[in-house]
Amino acid sequence: MPVSAQREKARHLRRQVLSMLYKSQSGHPGGSLSVIEILMALYYNKASIRPDQPHWDDRDRIVLSKGHAAPALYAILADLGYFPLSDLDNFRQVDSHLQGHPDMGKTPGVDVNTGSLGHGVSVAGGLANAAKYLGKNYHVYAVMGDGELQEGICWEAAMAAAHYGLDNLSLLLDYNGLQIDGANDEVLSLGDITGKFAAFGFAVHTVDGHDIDAILAALNEPTGGRPRFVCCRTIKGKGVSFMEDQYGWHGKAPNAKEYEAAMKELEGAGDE
Repeated sequence: MPVSAQREKARHLRRQVLSMLYKSQSGHPGGSLSVIEILMALYYNKASIRPDQPHWDDRDRIVLSKGHAAPALYAILADLGYFPLSDLDNFRQVDSHLQGHPDMGKTPGVDVNTGSLGHGVSVAGGLANAAKYLGKNYHVYAVMGDGELQEGICWEAAMAAAHYGLDNLSLLLDYNGLQIDGANDEVLSLGDITGKFAAFGFAVHTVDGHDIDAILAALNEPTGGRPRFVCCRTIKGKGVSFMEDQYGWHGKAPNAKEYEAAMKELEGAGDE
C-alpha cells in the first residue's frame, strides 16, 4: 500500500474510532489512536487471514492484548468485511456484539478475549506453542500496551516463549509512554525494555510505530529460531492535537465540541 494510501486509511480509521467513542460516550481514545498503524501492518499487510472465513483453521492469530483499544480493532475488522460497518454505531451498547473489550464469542475476527491486562500475551504464547505441537504453520501476533508490561504475567509468558523456542510468536508493543495514571516512568518505569526482552531470549527491534513499512521490515527479519519483540514508539492520541501525549485521554470520550474539533483535524489529505 503506497504511503499516501496508508495515511488516508489511517485517518479514516481514526475517524471511525472517534465516532464510536462519541456515540457511546464511553471508551479509550488515547491508546486506540496510537495503535492504528500497528494493527494496519498486521491486518492489511502481514497476517494470513480470510475475512470471509473468520474461523479458518490455518489463519494467523492476532491477539489485541491491550483490549481497551478495541475501537481500533473493530474499525479495521469492519473495514475488512468481518461484519457490517453499521455495527460500529452500536459500540458498547446493550446487546451489541462490539463490547468495550474484545469477545471472541461475539465478534467475528476476534481470536482471543482480552481486557485483563497481560493475559492476552500469555494466551498468545499458548497459541504459538499449540501450533508447534500440532505441526501448524500459523503465526501468532500479540499487540501489547506499555502499562500492561507492569503485569508479572507478561514476563512469565516471555520466559516460556523463549524457553520453548516460539519463533512463530511476535510481540508488538504500543509504546506511547503513558498509561491511565500518567507517564510510565512515573507510575512504574519499564527501564530498558528492549534490553529486557533481549535478555529473555527474544530477537528485538525498535521502530516508529506510525511507520507501517518500518513495522513490516521488523516483522520480516529472520529471528534465528527465537520469538520476536518489536518496540513500536507511538504517540498516545495520535492524529488529534489536543489528545496527543495527554494521559487524561486514556479513557475519556469526547464531548460534542471536542468531537467536532477532532474530526475536523482528521479531514483532508495532508500528513497527520
